Amino acid sequence: MLAPVRAGTRAEGVTSDQAWLRAMLEAEAALARAQARAGLIPGEAAELIARTAAGLVVDVADLARRARDSANPVVPLVSDLREAVRNAAGPGDGRSAGDIGPSAGKPAGDTGESAAGDEPGSRAGRVEPPGGPARLVHLGATSQDIMDSAAMLVATRAVAVIVADLDEATRVLADLARRHRDTPMAARTLGQQAVPTTFGLKAAGWLMGLLRARDRLRALRLPAQLGGAAGTLAALTEHEALRHQGRAPTRPGAESARPDLETASAALRVVRLYAEELGLAAPPAPWHAERSVVAELGSALAAAASALGKVATDIVWLAQTEVGEVAESSKGRSSAMPHKRNPALSVLVRAASLQVPAYASVLGAAGEHERAAGAWQAEWLPLRECLRLTGGAAETAVELLAGLKVFPDRMRANADLTGAMLVSERLSVHYGRDAVERILRDDGPPEVPGELLDPAQYLGAAPELVDRILAVHRPAAHQSKEEPR
Repeated sequence: MLAPVRAGTRAEGVTSDQAWLRAMLEAEAALARAQARAGLIPGEAAELIARTAAGLVVDVADLARRARDSANPVVPLVSDLREAVRNAAGPGDGRSAGDIGPSAGKPAGDTGESAAGDEPGSRAGRVEPPGGPARLVHLGATSQDIMDSAAMLVATRAVAVIVADLDEATRVLADLARRHRDTPMAARTLGQQAVPTTFGLKAAGWLMGLLRARDRLRALRLPAQLGGAAGTLAALTEHEALRHQGRAPTRPGAESARPDLETASAALRVVRLYAEELGLAAPPAPWHAERSVVAELGSALAAAASALGKVATDIVWLAQTEVGEVAESSKGRSSAMPHKRNPALSVLVRAASLQVPAYASVLGAAGEHERAAGAWQAEWLPLRECLRLTGGAAETAVELLAGLKVFPDRMRANADLTGAMLVSERLSVHYGRDAVERILRDDGPPEVPGELLDPAQYLGAAPELVDRILAVHRPAAHQSKEEPR
């Protein structure tokens, strides 16, 4: 379905099918590099895997069809990568187990996945030479390790785009708040004129919401995922134990070392190096079935979308024909009525803001035991839509705010429509509520000093509140410029 709010945006680009595919391949390459740095596999094997992963071309639609047999795309992707590494290594690259590493002669099941030729959804495979570097693809990992790490890579890149747009939106809002610090207008509660305020304070309120949302997104430290078949890192500890023994089993059932504290620490080091290679946080433990990471990400995206939606919703109401206090720069065309200038950008942002919380509600659902059956798989599409819609809304909001036209004269004229009633609260302070109700019921202007009736003289602390919010924005904006992108 067409989604204009994200069409052509940077957020759409960094969350495309190809972006997810490349992220999965990056995760596989990072795993090999981390294992080489830890001394678990040869450096030349890791280089071959990483180089092959970077150049691998995969038909995404075909991958999705083959993924039906395993309920996730990693299984057929690993099969493709192994085959590509095998072909890149060449027929003469089969080495002894001692040359290539402790995994050389291990049964394929010891890595947490089936052999290349036996994997569901794989192409017709052939037996690879013992010790071939293809055997080291996906070593010690499980499908969820790669998919979750790829999701966090994609999310990290999309969040960076969103934060950059929120930075720009807050800059424009700060300028609006500063310029209209003292511009009087009618505040509205429950859709009715209430008391005077300033447009600067309204813009500053929008600014405060976006600042909170941006800071929450910026504070996220999304982690890599690596735990092996059931989150115990058993395969990695076993490979490490065998490496210390200087031998590898050559047949199923061969004697293996019992993992000890040293081998477990070495496996945890691989996790740290893996996260480092990906540029993600190193998790204290695998989080296959503990999905608060994804739930928090979804919640932060929903909060950002809602903050953007507040801006858009207010602009829709302020731009009504009968109000006319602001106007968009968009053409806002109607297919039936040539005279209309619909608030098209605001509509796009608001539509996105209403969808993101619904998608986010799917994220982080509790799963069964150590691997969820359906709840994990259900996260992929909603997570991408949360990233895309929030990113599209943020980029669209920048365009909306940068071109927003403000009409102070119309704001004052609308405030005058209510007459003395707009400052009835002020009159109640001076004369009491009962007396004010009698004054307002009388025909003609109330017999009170004229300065009490001027909306511009009853702004409370509105201008000072603008200053306070701008003071919060200034150090945040300075920090934003200093942070590397």
